[in-house]
Amino acid sequence: METLHAEHIRQTPSPLAPLPDDDILTAEQWGILVAIADTVIPSLTQLDGNRLLQHPLRRDVYEASSRRLERSINVDGSHDLTKKYLEESATAQRDFKDGFRRLIGFYVSDEARKQLLFILNALNTSAGSFILTGYATPLDCLPVQTREKILQSWSTARLPLLRGLHRSLTSLVKVLWIRTSPTLGRVLSHPRTPVHDSPPDTFFPFKFLQIPPPTLGIPETVEADVVIVGSGCGGAVAAKTLAEAGLKVLVVDKSYYWPPEHLPMSEHEGAHHLFANGGVTQSDDSSIGILAGSAWGGGGTVNWSASLQPQGFVRRDWAQKFGLPHFTSAAFQADLDAVCERMGVSAAAVEHNKTNRVLLEGARKLGWNAKVVPQNTGGQAHNCGYCTYGCGSCGKKGPTETFLPDAARAGAYFMEGFDVQEVMFAAAAGGGDRQTTGVRGYWTSRDGNGGVAGADRFRREVIIKAPRVILAAGALATPLVLHRSGLTNPHIGRHLHLHPVSFVVAVWDEDVRPWEGPILTAVVNEFENLDGEGYGAKLEATTMVPGLFLPVLPWQGGLQYKELAAKMKRMTGYISLARDRYGGRVYPDPMDGRCRVQYTPSKYDRRHILEGVTRLAEIAYVEGAREIFVAVPGADTFVRPVSDPAAHVHVTGNPTPSVNDVEFQTWLDGVRRRGLPSPDTGFASAHQMGSCRMGTSSTNSVVSPEGRVWDTRGLYICDTSVFPCASGVNPMVTVMGISRGIARHIAEETRGFGRGTTKAKL
Repeated sequence: METLHAEHIRQTPSPLAPLPDDDILTAEQWGILVAIADTVIPSLTQLDGNRLLQHPLRRDVYEASSRRLERSINVDGSHDLTKKYLEESATAQRDFKDGFRRLIGFYVSDEARKQLLFILNALNTSAGSFILTGYATPLDCLPVQTREKILQSWSTARLPLLRGLHRSLTSLVKVLWIRTSPTLGRVLSHPRTPVHDSPPDTFFPFKFLQIPPPTLGIPETVEADVVIVGSGCGGAVAAKTLAEAGLKVLVVDKSYYWPPEHLPMSEHEGAHHLFANGGVTQSDDSSIGILAGSAWGGGGTVNWSASLQPQGFVRRDWAQKFGLPHFTSAAFQADLDAVCERMGVSAAAVEHNKTNRVLLEGARKLGWNAKVVPQNTGGQAHNCGYCTYGCGSCGKKGPTETFLPDAARAGAYFMEGFDVQEVMFAAAAGGGDRQTTGVRGYWTSRDGNGGVAGADRFRREVIIKAPRVILAAGALATPLVLHRSGLTNPHIGRHLHLHPVSFVVAVWDEDVRPWEGPILTAVVNEFENLDGEGYGAKLEATTMVPGLFLPVLPWQGGLQYKELAAKMKRMTGYISLARDRYGGRVYPDPMDGRCRVQYTPSKYDRRHILEGVTRLAEIAYVEGAREIFVAVPGADTFVRPVSDPAAHVHVTGNPTPSVNDVEFQTWLDGVRRRGLPSPDTGFASAHQMGSCRMGTSSTNSVVSPEGRVWDTRGLYICDTSVFPCASGVNPMVTVMGISRGIARHIAEETRGFGRGTTKAKL
């Protein structure tokens, strides 16, 4: 074990890879983009300044806003900080433009890039601008105040194109500004590092295979008994199980390992180092944003410690509807219990923060079923609200603290920075199943300083020969590997299930500093079975790090959004999470092969989500929230009224609030009437499942009940893509239990197979 000395207290910077060599945008296109960004997050001044670069406010409006912000900030120097905050525009920092260049250069599909450039070009012409804005002047030549009115009008335009532009562009600017703003963190008093955790005394010293530089274009060859593609929750459990069974196991991942001193990362660095596609994956119609971990340790590195086992009605559904009796067996329960025991899953030491106390106490007052969520924290309290960007205390006992070290101690090897392109097969004899022979891909070295930002990195093709391959790359990536490998089962990539969520935000009279304490320790499951068939909504807390939370708040104008963002220290956030019924699909982009997601939350699921949204609002109300926001297009914010006898104003809900209070019910009825219309409503999801589902034959699934890919020998899948349908709970424990069962089967099948040899050296 390696000791982390006090002088190494986090966080060590984790520099990003170099920017794309070419700037995809022309100077004219940059001009339009900057004009849009600095309209969403404008430089706000009093009635003077350059109206093309700043948004002037009347003196009384400016001064009133300044006073509100100063009272909210309430620290020494708040007057000067308020002025800087109001004057800051989105693009004032170079990091904003660099972030956009990374986004457009690395993470956006060719089709989406072309669409964006088309819009930017149109807004730079008189004709195009007139069609899109009503002004025959290029957008960047209009005053900021006029541009703001244009963006506001797009949100309610008749044309879906304009409403979509409003949602996409304002969301993008909000995300990049929050990640890069030099003043927002100070306004919120949001510390760079958690206040409740500390660096660990020890951590596991991972070592990785190193590949020599290229030689005459010849691939490097490595041999193993089993190669596992993906180091996340499923792959890590399989690695431990098979290594302890005596097989030579090699775990590979395209991501890189970051030791605790780098964690939690900054939001700017963490988005790129720890999440797929820079954390900005969207469905084709932009109706849902998808957050998928892509790190050493996979989703287990960035999840929220919630350790829920699949419920009986889901297990019975999988057993009866899909013909998979294993899920109601004692063996599956034993696998679930074993992985929970290894991670120390328990609710005994949980300390709830304000966000989670509101859920539990509000549900109690309303007579609803709620419970404490067990945590994979070794039975210890773990008050780290920053774990979305990695756990710097090692208190979260995910794959990097448990199963991967166990695998290493049993002899497993690891390779980071290896992007698998395809699974290789031997020619099938007589039309039989194809025998797996290994994988082929590209390994990219670290730089000379041990990071990924230097220009001295090199890339080399690597072939790993192995008679057994386990794909554990996740429900978004595994189907693409199968497609690239020439497999043609029509179910590959189909039946993608997500847990779509909508947000509810409560604002309180006092500072609650919602990033402190654990993220998700309570769940209200009163409404999880609304249809009697296991479909409904769970009510949970959400992460409260600014870069993932603040973008969900509505943008109605530059001043409005800055004031709203500054209230975050008094906010708590919640999600209404649906176990979706109908799903979508994952497929490779026909132009560049990157992951594309076809998914729109169904009307059926939206009804359940809306029910959860209204119930969350009721919880917030009875707990005394001053304001309540819902992510319902066009819905007003509920502001708790105050009795004023002098003005003959009487409020029925004071002093003891009830959901039957007239003012609240009137607002809630309006929310229900508006609903969650498609395509204007934005949703999010952090759980992806089912895209290579398990079943009884190749006519209804991708893998067998043992996890073997149909029509192959030696190829298995151990990730959430094998779920028959949505789990309805955070999927970590479920996939670990499934993976352990599949790996046990492989070990039994190969008993006495003998340990392989590895040509590459540690």
